[in-house]
Amino acid sequence: MLDVQDDILDILEVAEDMKKRRYEDMAPLKGQTLAMIFEKSSTRTRVSFEVGMNELGGFAVTLNTKDLQMGRGETVADTARVLSRYVDGIMYRAFEHSMVLELAKYATVPVINGLDNFEHPCQIMADLLTVKERFGRLKGIKMAYVGDGNNVCNSLMLGCAMVGMDLACGCPKGYEPDSGVIEKAKEIAKANGCSLKITESAIEAAKGADVVYTDVWVSMGQEEHSRMREQIFKPYQVNADLMSVADPKAIVMHCLPAHRGMEITDEVIDSERSVVLDQAENRLHAQKAIMIALMG
Repeated sequence: MLDVQDDILDILEVAEDMKKRRYEDMAPLKGQTLAMIFEKSSTRTRVSFEVGMNELGGFAVTLNTKDLQMGRGETVADTARVLSRYVDGIMYRAFEHSMVLELAKYATVPVINGLDNFEHPCQIMADLLTVKERFGRLKGIKMAYVGDGNNVCNSLMLGCAMVGMDLACGCPKGYEPDSGVIEKAKEIAKANGCSLKITESAIEAAKGADVVYTDVWVSMGQEEHSRMREQIFKPYQVNADLMSVADPKAIVMHCLPAHRGMEITDEVIDSERSVVLDQAENRLHAQKAIMIALMG
């Protein structure tokens, strides 16, 4: 796992450098094109990738399923093969993880997972960059994730374990992160000298944490269950009471968009402890580094 850790740290180092030198005349991906496929609507993913590709000297083509024959029955495999003849990389923001895997299987250019129902890896790279900026290190930092054991939580477990961060996830019974990912992340964490804990208690997860992280309770595609989920997750709201058990210098993270007054209060998200806008900005820098690593 040390090779993976080194890869992540190398990408974060490039991201830090790209952030410092953002307005210098650099074009490491000059003449290259990134195809961006969106099955899910997006603010941060679309703008950060499009601006990032432009700043790297390349060009981004934005596509949704209405723009592609994939939305009319063409196979993912054929779409992957055709796009690979036109572009130098593909970013796919999908509903199903299996679709991302299939696209990557048949594409002959790098495929970046922009989000699916199982993982959100680009977000976690931005999160790690944000934590490193704030604390000057990753190893030994304790993060608490509170709420739904969703795609963000799955990727956080792996990302934290790979860089030596302790993570405690406070999730309601029946809404824990994927069991297979838990098992894999615990193995990685053990090898890297850090810990992963899963608990039903938000208070227990947040106790002494350097970072308190949350996400929406109702993701895209779950709207019909919104009322039920709101009741289940109510005790997991990130508010002043929950923050009082974290470290006094703890920061608050949210990958956005936030449903204010639900998973997080205005008082907390607008406080000096909040780094949500840093996270959002760091999507740009982290993804530029990812594109350089894969397409450069």
